[in-house]
This record gives sequence, C-alpha cells and structure tokens, in this order.
Amino acid sequence: MSNLEQRYSLAKEQFAEWGVEADAALAKLSQVAISMHCWQGDDVTGFEGADELGGGLAVTGSYPGKARTPDELRADLDQAYSLIPGDHRLNLHACYAETGDAKVERDGLKPEHFAAWIDWAKANNHGLDFNPTYFSHPNADDGFTLSHPDEGIRRFWVDHGIACREIGAAMGAALGSVCVNNIWIPDGYKDLPIDRRGPRERLAGSLDAILAKTFDKSHLLDAVESKLFGIGSESYVVGSHEFYLGYALKNGTVLCLDAGHFHPTELLADKLSSVFQYLDRVLLHVSRGVRWDSDHVVLLTDELNALAQELVRGDYLGRTHIGLDFFDASINRVAAWVIGTRATLKSLLRAMLEPIDRLMVAEREGDFTTRLALLEEAKQMPWGAVWDYYCEQNNTPSSDSWLAEVKRYETDVLAKRN
Repeated sequence: MSNLEQRYSLAKEQFAEWGVEADAALAKLSQVAISMHCWQGDDVTGFEGADELGGGLAVTGSYPGKARTPDELRADLDQAYSLIPGDHRLNLHACYAETGDAKVERDGLKPEHFAAWIDWAKANNHGLDFNPTYFSHPNADDGFTLSHPDEGIRRFWVDHGIACREIGAAMGAALGSVCVNNIWIPDGYKDLPIDRRGPRERLAGSLDAILAKTFDKSHLLDAVESKLFGIGSESYVVGSHEFYLGYALKNGTVLCLDAGHFHPTELLADKLSSVFQYLDRVLLHVSRGVRWDSDHVVLLTDELNALAQELVRGDYLGRTHIGLDFFDASINRVAAWVIGTRATLKSLLRAMLEPIDRLMVAEREGDFTTRLALLEEAKQMPWGAVWDYYCEQNNTPSSDSWLAEVKRYETDVLAKRN
C-alpha cells in the first residue's frame, strides 16, 4: 500500500466515525463536470482580429505565452485538463469562431464555424457550452446591444443571438450533451439615466425574439445573466438581477448567477435556496471579485466553500450547471485554469464530506451549540488526503505536483511563442 493510500485509508476511517462515507463522496464528485472557460487562455481576445477588449471588460497583465490561434488554445486547454481530475466541459464564446480567410459577421455565424471545436470536444469527451459575444464590436461601442434604441443595431444583435442558439443546439446534438447557451450583455449607463424603463422594455422584446424558436431541451438550454454594474455602466445596468429573475420565471429560462456580479456584501450562496424554489435550473458562474467584479482566479475561499455547501446540503447539484469565469494575464494562464478548477472541485468535495445528517439532527433539535461546534471541527478533518487519493485515481497529479508539469509546458511550449 502506497503512502497516499495509507493516508486515504486513515482519513476514510476518521470520516466514517463522523458517519461520512469517503468513497461515496468521491463517487458523487466524479459526476460533477465543471465548464472551464476558453477566454482565460487568450485574455478574451477571440479570433476575429479585434484590436481591443470592449463591453466594460478588462484583462490586466502581460505574462508570456498567450494563445494566438485556435490550435494553440486547444493545446493549452488539453494541458490544463490533464491536470484536473474528472471529465469536464468547455465554455466557448462566439468570438472564437473559425471562419478561415472569410470575414463572417456575428449575425452570420453558423455551426460549421465551430466544427473544429465540436470535433475536438468529441475526441476528448468534453461537453460544450456557448455564449453570444455582445462586446468588442463596432455595434457595441456605445455600450448598448439588445436594448439599443437604434432598431437596426438592435436587430443585428438579435440575429446574432438567434444564430448562437442554432450553434449551441448543434453542439448539444453532436456531442449528446446539453449545451447551455448563456446571454450576457454589457448595456447600461455610466451616469444617471432618465429613462430606465425604455431600455428594459427593448431588452425584453429582443430576448423574446431570440428565444422564439423551440429547441430540443436535451440539446440546448438558454440562460440569462445579470450584473450589478460594469466599467462604463456604473449607474445603471439594463439586465439587472431583478430583470433577469423575472424574465427567467416568466419564460422558463435558466438563470445565471455570477459570483462577481453582486454587491461585495451580498452572499450568493444565500440566493440559491430562494431561486430554486421557483426555477428548475441555475447556471452558476464561479469567479472571485476583489473590491469589484474583477474576475480573479478562483481560490478555496470562504465564499466558494459557502457556495459548494449550499449546493450539496440543498441537493441542488443535479439542477446546477457550474462554469468558471475569470481572466488573469499576470500569471501563467494554464496554471490559472488548473488552480481555479481544482479549487472549485475541492470546495465541493469538502462539502460532500460534511456530517450533514448529524448537522441536520442538531439543527432540528435546536442544539445550535453542537451545530456550530461540528462546523468548526469539520474544518480540520483530513479532506486533503481524500482529495489527493481522488487525483491519483484519476491519473492526475496530487498536491502541488501539477505545478512542475505546468512549468515544463511553459518552458517547452509557451515560452517559444512570440
């Protein structure tokens, strides 16, 4: 028996004393597929030749090795997936289309422009999720897209949304795994607006037009994503939480909750049990805001642990699509993927190893002393040994040994990119 197996055996016994089956927790974790975001690998640039990032988005840093082509990006993703235990997904934006030498506008995109992504996903057992790209385009320069007062511009973005649903449905059908197509727009005002009603009425109309066609729900699910504020939309965001919550309830879409899109003092974990009372499914974008929606690399923070605990304790995992959404160009981009995805999986494992039954009994009996004491003691339980064992069982590096592989890849591949 290896040292790691010995550690796991001892940890397993310790958890069993708490009434927790470590093997069952690992089996449950193996069913979780995280949708890793393509845009961490190239700083949200895409392959349209855009000169600068728009829509209130900003990526800081100039770490060498940024992916410049689809093949480079897929190679970097392959490297990251090889260091993350389990089978996971890719979250792809429309601006990552491969159109060859042809210039294809966003309202003219078709599934064929993502054929290479579909083939790659099929070969690597990855599901695909999708996003229309409502930023970094001349028709979004003034900060408005689906709520734009100009009917022509608004129609362009509606047609883009319609095209993206066709693409997402094709992905889901080709891969036999439902594609979540998530709609986020940057629309809003930097300073105080007079007409708050008009843009929201236009947005509702645009969404209705985009979502008019019915698709097989085993191929495509549509989600709508809110935001509190953005750069250039500090005073008013058209697609607020209240707007999209109402729209999702009325129209049966998935609601996307982004960990960076609320006030810093709001607890996103606390929203889950409320929205799940009325919605069938939720898309959760895991991010880490520092002072604002700054999309830092996800770490094993109290906030992340709280999200995972709510998903596990409330038995919501089967109704939740988990994706990542951060972009950091100040560190190795492959390492950022690995750190963030592994942290998300670790938080879920920790939640699955809680003595939930004992905690529930204590709460029902009004024994809040025991509840608090168990929560505190659970923090020092040997979940790390269980995680390392899970990594080994999935033929991925345990502990920090993955970092040496990232460093090797940086030397052999990333450093050679101009």
